Amino acid sequence: MAGQFRSYVWDPLLILSQIVLMQTVYYGSLGLWLALVDGLVRSSPSLDQMFDAEILGFSTPPGRLSTMSFVLNAPTCALGLLYFIRRGKQCLDFTVTVHFFHLLGCWFYSSRFPSALTWWLVQAVCIALMAVIGEYLCMRSELKEIPLNSAPKSNV
Repeated sequence: MAGQFRSYVWDPLLILSQIVLMQTVYYGSLGLWLALVDGLVRSSPSLDQMFDAEILGFSTPPGRLSTMSFVLNAPTCALGLLYFIRRGKQCLDFTVTVHFFHLLGCWFYSSRFPSALTWWLVQAVCIALMAVIGEYLCMRSELKEIPLNSAPKSNV
């Protein structure tokens, strides 16, 4: 249909590149948050903080630091949704996809399925935060006025 505002053509290359980009944003920003938090308390960074489900929790200092990094990462990734996905309808899809691949990464890294209740709780909170904030930001951007004429007006 010609004349529609947005094209709804299924583009697998675009979707795949957006998934890869959001995974990059997710792990890049999570790594930065973990490095920042570890640097503040002078702790040594480890991949276990990112991929070991048993570390996340509230009872140990490394667990609290990792949990805080994951929660701070959610709004950061919501900005990634705003800049790279730009559609409020797709925010939940990409958020769940990012966290699904993170689940697979944790499963592969530790050679066991994540069974810690705190890991699942933190992931659920992060999914909710990332999806809601990302959708809010994208909706605000979608509701901006579209300029119809960008040429300067002349006084005749």
